[in-house]
Amino acid sequence: MSHLDPIPYADAKIRSILQRVRTIALIGASSNWNRPSYFVMKYLQSKGYRVIPVNPGLAGQTLLGETVYASVRDIPESVDMVEIFRSSREVQPIVADAIAIGAKVVWMQLGVRNDAAAAAAEQAGPCLKPSTP
Repeated sequence: MSHLDPIPYADAKIRSILQRVRTIALIGASSNWNRPSYFVMKYLQSKGYRVIPVNPGLAGQTLLGETVYASVRDIPESVDMVEIFRSSREVQPIVADAIAIGAKVVWMQLGVRNDAAAAAAEQAGPCLKPSTP
């Protein structure tokens, strides 16, 4: 998918979503402390969120006190939000998995945008893709 500009969302909308989310599946979690996904996981945990890492290459290991799963479908509990740290071309099957498990929100990180996947998520329920203000 070619480069697309981020879609801006009002701070109030982002705040509203983050107030009702408690458990987050972080797709593309890295064990490298210098990667954005590691930093974001650690930050969200410090704010009281339960963050479950998903990375097939690390499945079965522990990352920041949480078991890593190969797929969001492997997580044995409900997930409120699926946060995506993968390339835009990899998003569609992740969104299909998020819909299948009944996640309430799909969050694509800055630089990640797939309009077809976003449309599928919005059809299934609320979807948020954060972007620059």
